[in-house]
Amino acid sequence: MGERISFQSNGGTCEGYLARGGGPGVIVIQEWWGLVPHIENVADRFAEAGFTALAPDLYHGEFSTEPDGAGKLMMGLNLGQAAKDLSGAVDHLRKETGREHVGVVGYCMGGGLSLVLACQRPDAVAAVAPYYGVIPWPTAQPDWSQLAAKVVGEYAELDDFAGPEVVQALETQLRNLGKDVSLNIHSGCHHGFFNDTRPEVFNRAAAELAFQRTVELFRSTL
Repeated sequence: MGERISFQSNGGTCEGYLARGGGPGVIVIQEWWGLVPHIENVADRFAEAGFTALAPDLYHGEFSTEPDGAGKLMMGLNLGQAAKDLSGAVDHLRKETGREHVGVVGYCMGGGLSLVLACQRPDAVAAVAPYYGVIPWPTAQPDWSQLAAKVVGEYAELDDFAGPEVVQALETQLRNLGKDVSLNIHSGCHHGFFNDTRPEVFNRAAAELAFQRTVELFRSTL
């Protein structure tokens, strides 16, 4: 359904996958694997639901199918450049759709980056749906006071990266700042439960519930 495109990124360019569904813009942020076919498929699903979905390639052509390689790519990510690329994606979607606001959904590493982007672009990001993602980089903690978006997150009970205690602490922190946030924890699920290319962790029921809730979030805010 979609196509690979290039868009402006603070004087440079970034590649991405754009799936046009005719409606409001949604940025889909990759897992640590990179911009792999699964993420393109997720963008297609949002397009089928009526959105215009853009998945930026934050690794600029690199990807991995092995955890060790993915971990190295994530730790080597230039966060400053990633912020520029994500902001460029916001601006591209605003031009593409003619709408002022966009939604952001991110998975794993992308879940954390979705929250960072929402804090960096409160002028444009009206809704954010982080999936099993917190902020893994100590130097990248956002200014939570800038968060203006409604947050509805999807997390896993059996997650070694973003477990219930971490998730509940973040939810409490944001609510104490007066933010509109709801972080849902799926019982019996593991990190990556939405990824249907990983049968060892995929949970169909939880994935379908989470996707439906994210679509409802974007339809109600964008």
